[in-house]
Amino acid sequence: MRHFIVELTYTVPFEQLAEALPEHRAFLQPAYDQELALFSGPQLPRTGGIIVMRMESLDDVKAFFTGDPFYKRGLATYRYIELDMVKRQPFLERWN
Repeated sequence: MRHFIVELTYTVPFEQLAEALPEHRAFLQPAYDQELALFSGPQLPRTGGIIVMRMESLDDVKAFFTGDPFYKRGLATYRYIELDMVKRQPFLERWN
């Protein structure tokens, strides 16, 4: 598996995401259930969000996020950063 940081930048003020936010979080849940997402949350100040995930390829990550309600409604842009997780806490060994 390869590891990624996905950085979302909101295209509207955070307050305008209220309707889509529960859908966005529900969209992410299967990635958590499959242990593909490690953690996520809004940046502070709330201009975007960060999601740390693992998948087989960058194409898989990009394809996954085309289903995100934020993506579908044009509420965020996405930046995908691949990283080589060289050092990690022991509890992440299984996640590598």
